[in-house]
Amino acid sequence: MAAVSWRGTALMLELQVQPGAARDEIVGAHGDRLKVRITAPPVDGRANQHLIQWLADVFDVPRARITLVRGATGRSKTLCIESPARLPPQIGAPPRGH
Repeated sequence: MAAVSWRGTALMLELQVQPGAARDEIVGAHGDRLKVRITAPPVDGRANQHLIQWLADVFDVPRARITLVRGATGRSKTLCIESPARLPPQIGAPPRGH
């Protein structure tokens, strides 16, 4: 699977997450994943909560429209963002018809 793909109006992200970073940011390609750095530590699910809240801000969606599909305890994660209102430059535009 590609790092970024679309299933209808849902954006699927294959991420490699680095917790405990100096700032929250989308770094770019990391093999077949998209590397993301977040400031939250990987303790008691705080990194996942922070990641979802930060992505909600980045994609301008409510937290409820982001689902952690795979990778709750690891750094490799799959997330689904339903109908993102905004796309950062690292993501690009959806295919025609979305």
